[in-house]
Amino acid sequence: FFSSRRRHTRCSRVWSSDVCSSDLSFDDATRVEMVAEGRYVGDVCDGWDIRGNANGGYVMALMNSAMRDASGRIDPISLTLHYLTPLPPSRFEIVTEVVKRGRRFTTVSASMIVEGRTAIRALGAFGELADPAQGLHHVDVARPDLPPFEQCRARDPHAENIPLALMSKLNMRLHPDDLGFAIGKPSGRSLMRGYFAFADARPIDTHAVLLAADAFAPPIFNLVEVPGWVPTVELTVHLRARPAPGPLACSFDARVVQGGMFEEDGVLFDENGVLVAQSRQIGLVPL
Repeated sequence: FFSSRRRHTRCSRVWSSDVCSSDLSFDDATRVEMVAEGRYVGDVCDGWDIRGNANGGYVMALMNSAMRDASGRIDPISLTLHYLTPLPPSRFEIVTEVVKRGRRFTTVSASMIVEGRTAIRALGAFGELADPAQGLHHVDVARPDLPPFEQCRARDPHAENIPLALMSKLNMRLHPDDLGFAIGKPSGRSLMRGYFAFADARPIDTHAVLLAADAFAPPIFNLVEVPGWVPTVELTVHLRARPAPGPLACSFDARVVQGGMFEEDGVLFDENGVLVAQSRQIGLVPL
């Protein structure tokens, strides 16, 4: 049903940067191998990081690879991760437990273990997303107000203050009004809008949406003078529809920054104007 049941990961059982190279595609870099019922192994691969620590959306996709396989369902409906420690490139094991198999959804819990320590705890519901045009339909959320894709500014992985290995994998375009943080002129408005697409033109499915939900610069970067690494404490993504082909139009805002933490709410729309996902995370304000 899923590739992990048929193929072995390209990364070796003992982690090595030589075999888990930074040029792996998203699918290869998020592949896991089932070694026993409910147990998977894989690698946090280089190149999907910010300052050497794996991006939170990439880690969510790693967990999704194991959890959806354990569920036997294709789509993550709701997925929540608690990040207990930063994740540099490393070998991991994911232990899953099917909490309940229902008619519509299968609920799965999981832990990622690195060097004997739990690094991630996760809980998710998996199923098959329905056509959003069917049944009662009411969406009181506006698509982000964005210029056309070609008129938005691309993020340069070599031109900003923070090493952005992740950006070399993506074709990210930001609203011109939200780019001030990248040139030392934060806008003063905790908002980040733009488009998400892969640099290699990989189609965006519900697996990739998890990466998109945490791929943008935190909106609080437009409130601080010097952006830094922002650890994610908890991230939840709700999938609402399978995206149509093309880039995702996304908007993220932080309405509460208090006590050294912030909340970030996101909406992600496809090319047809359909809401495909909502996200919320709690992060730490960079020092």
